[in-house]
Amino acid sequence: MSEIYTVIVVILGILAISGLFVGVTNDAVNFLNSAIGSKAASMRVILTVASVGIIVGVVTSSGMMEVARSGMFNPGLFTFHEVMMLYLGVMFANIILLDLYNSWGLPTSTTVSLIFCLLGSAIAVSIYKISNDPALGVGSLGHFINTSRAMGIVSAILLSVVIAFTCGTIVMYVSRTIFSFRYTVVFRRFGSLWCGASLTAIIYFAVFKGLKSLLADHAFIEMVDRHLLLSLFICWVACSVLLFFIQRFKINILRITILSGTFALALAFAGNDLVNFIGVPVAGFDAFSIAKHSGDPQMMMGALSENVPANFLILLAAGAIMILTLWTSKKAMHVSETELSLSAAQEDEGPEQYGSSVMSRTIVRAALNINAGIERIIPARVRAAVSH
Repeated sequence: MSEIYTVIVVILGILAISGLFVGVTNDAVNFLNSAIGSKAASMRVILTVASVGIIVGVVTSSGMMEVARSGMFNPGLFTFHEVMMLYLGVMFANIILLDLYNSWGLPTSTTVSLIFCLLGSAIAVSIYKISNDPALGVGSLGHFINTSRAMGIVSAILLSVVIAFTCGTIVMYVSRTIFSFRYTVVFRRFGSLWCGASLTAIIYFAVFKGLKSLLADHAFIEMVDRHLLLSLFICWVACSVLLFFIQRFKINILRITILSGTFALALAFAGNDLVNFIGVPVAGFDAFSIAKHSGDPQMMMGALSENVPANFLILLAAGAIMILTLWTSKKAMHVSETELSLSAAQEDEGPEQYGSSVMSRTIVRAALNINAGIERIIPARVRAAVSH
């Protein structure tokens, strides 16, 4: 086998390390900003909690590597050489794109970046193959691209935006309705119940969803799945009682909730997004190992469709690099400052850096109209009770 492929694997490894630095710089805002913006704890404590979440998330993220191997295209129709060129192009494009956004202080989705870099590269290689084979036509493009899986992933990304926006709006509306008036008295009475519900949701999504692959065969998890509603209710009661007694010691239980959320978000980020940074290099190394074992550099890469767990040491090393980046990256703090400044009122510091757009004004106007509609439906006595 030509030594050029060994060089490509080394380059992919270097790009994987660069991808980890660039990706964490971009995505740190997703799980740090709530804790930083609310000043739930010192920066050292926040970063420590996030670091624990990351290391737990990366060691349980092996199953997500399948997306880079065969999520966007059918590897069985590509040769080893074509796959290696495809992966190399994806990594260069992905890192350049993310680093440009980070340098401008603009967060972007690493998942969207990876998915569309993979899709674009796969289409480019497919078109090249079609153009060099008279027996193939434009209609053959669908055979090379994993259309159903690609559309499913893209649809899930778009749907997640709608779901996140809707759920965030509803939860915030209910929270503000309960706690905006006479905050101190209401929170002293019902704060532990509300924070208990939040903590229950965090525990459910972090443990039973984020760590599902690791705990899949555990008897306790199977019992929880069989009695999910009862288990969630018991967890809510236990969390509420615990937080109630903690609150009696004059400890701000909101800080506990926010730090727990930071841990869960960091875990989800590492478990879900690690494939965005090292998935392609790991897939390239797997392709290299398969071709080297067979001794045929022109073999088809159908073996990449098999779901093979990623090397544990690679995952652990990736987690260490992510944590190092989290603690040392100045660009990550720059991106965080950009997002926090967008949500802060800075009337005494001159004109705002970011003006409103037609889209933002439309969303605000729609939210106000929905609120007015809700107020017309709710009886006057209920509105008066909530206001007082």
